[in-house]
Amino acid sequence: MSNVVSSFKVHIDQVEGYAFRTHFDKQQYTDLVTDEPPPLGKDSEPNPARILAAAVGNCLAASLLFCLSKAGAKPTGLSADVNVELVRNDNKRLRIGTLDVVLRPQLADDAALAHCMDLFEDFCVVTESVRQGLDVKVHVQSHPESTMENLPHAV
Repeated sequence: MSNVVSSFKVHIDQVEGYAFRTHFDKQQYTDLVTDEPPPLGKDSEPNPARILAAAVGNCLAASLLFCLSKAGAKPTGLSADVNVELVRNDNKRLRIGTLDVVLRPQLADDAALAHCMDLFEDFCVVTESVRQGLDVKVHVQSHPESTMENLPHAV
């Protein structure tokens, strides 16, 4: 991987049960509350799988919009749908099996779209990171002075 260009941090607190509040690193960002569906949570908020789907869809839409604008196109709108399939792995654990994204730019002329078709995905930070896998380091700290570290794994 390349040299680190930037970094940021989020903080997550348990609200109750399986509901968590994420505090972002910038004051102007609204907190995000997530929850798990039953039988664990109350399904009162989106769960992390839905947040990942939103992140992938949003990133791809923004990348396509950027490419179209650089190509001189002026889309009158752009929408995206992300269909998610949950599967069970060999250990019977739920995993995201497939993310199927459909982007719908509204354009007067498709010439810029043809130009962008081979370009825009490569600029989507989230999608390309998920596709390649991430180095996720997990630390469990029961007391401030102790740390247990699991081996990194890809998501």
